Amino acid sequence: MVRRKIIPYNPKLKPLARALRKNMTFAEVLLWNELKQKKMLGYDFDRQRPIDNFIVDFYCKDLMLAIEIDGISHDYEEVLARDEKRQKILENLGVRFLRFDDREVRNDMPNVLRTISYWIEKNR
Repeated sequence: MVRRKIIPYNPKLKPLARALRKNMTFAEVLLWNELKQKKMLGYDFDRQRPIDNFIVDFYCKDLMLAIEIDGISHDYEEVLARDEKRQKILENLGVRFLRFDDREVRNDMPNVLRTISYWIEKNR
């Protein structure tokens, strides 16, 4: 069995992650209902997971896959620049990303799930 890489996280983020789990967006709730309990090809996903100095929406440790849902706040250039910088830092730690628009998750879940499933099949 291959040992999974452990990425440390900032423990000060735990209360924020807990708060984010209690206040998920509608799109996050919809996607979580499809990812929880190993529904996605048997893989275990966490929600609002601290990694390094950041929190990602969903994370699978075995795949080192973060899934992010970009809401309306991501339409602003400064938020996009911050997200890009954050993603590069995490990618340097070995984390891979899938990003979906909030509207896409709310309005086209079958395609979102197909995309995630295809990515897993191709990259596991």
